[in-house]
Amino acid sequence: MNLDDLRARINSIDKNILDLLNQRTECALGIGKIKLEHGKPIYSPERETEIYRQLIKINKGPLPEHALKSIYREIMSSARGLQKKIVVSYLGPEATFTHEAARQKFGSEVEYCGAINIGEIFNAVHKGTADYGVVPVENSIEGAVTHSLDMFMDSSVQVCDEIILEISHNLLSREKDVKNIKKIYSKAEVFGQCRAWISSNMPRAELIEASSTARAALTASKEKGSAAIASRLAADLYKLNVIQSDIEDNQHNVTRFLVIGENYANRTGKDKTSIMFGIKDKVGALYDTLKTFKKNKINLTKIESRPSKRKAWEYYFFVDFLGHCEDKKVEQALKGLEGSCAFVKILGSYPAASE
Repeated sequence: MNLDDLRARINSIDKNILDLLNQRTECALGIGKIKLEHGKPIYSPERETEIYRQLIKINKGPLPEHALKSIYREIMSSARGLQKKIVVSYLGPEATFTHEAARQKFGSEVEYCGAINIGEIFNAVHKGTADYGVVPVENSIEGAVTHSLDMFMDSSVQVCDEIILEISHNLLSREKDVKNIKKIYSKAEVFGQCRAWISSNMPRAELIEASSTARAALTASKEKGSAAIASRLAADLYKLNVIQSDIEDNQHNVTRFLVIGENYANRTGKDKTSIMFGIKDKVGALYDTLKTFKKNKINLTKIESRPSKRKAWEYYFFVDFLGHCEDKKVEQALKGLEGSCAFVKILGSYPAASE
């Protein structure tokens, strides 16, 4: 086939794709109507996970998995947007990594609302001014985001999904030559994660701390001779040149985010559950608590302690494990916690994200 033949075939295929997309959207609108009539949320993490897993399973290429997910993310985002306006709160301003994670989950056809701090995200979901919130919970290098964990102590919101985002730090600037850069803006944690690169390539640059990587990019966009370490999304938003990409010292720099809402997700077969508990003040209390997970053959993926802030030397424990709270073995494990814990709170069950 020559060039014209191939283009004509693409035009024909595009017509068929468009017809099928509109048919799919009509089905989605019908489902949305039923959900609204029964008071069910439009966003269904377990259903979207099922769609992704099925598509990946039957995909024969050459379209790669990440491209397939990007396409369907926007298809589903568009369908949701036609059913109901969904508001998602994230740690702002625009172009932060939390914003990027939120866009990776919800696509472009939702209303994003940047929050000043993590507490504001929880409050927005609790008060109903946002349908969902996206909060960072841990980083593979820096560890737990304790502010997010602390907010769960007094909040009634549920964890309904998780997002795993690979963090790529990039040197951004109005300048085109690194030699013209005299100062660099970013968060203190980011400077720490890029310490070796900065020391080798820009040892004389002045490092100036900013409240967020997005704020750093905004500042660099207004100043000659300055740069920011931030995301590519920030480069696009603030029209900055990417002087050098992937400058982080550890290439496996991953941040995990939780999606919070009013309801947890239904079972998918590959799920994760988050809980918090307080133990009784006695010898071996934590050991007795953790035995119930081993007894029921449940794999713990995270355990973190936090001071209760109510009584000196009193701690709460946050635990993530594989399984859904409606699984029989999980139900048995949670029942086993009752004897050794002062209290147990289920934060939510949700589809386990693939890294």
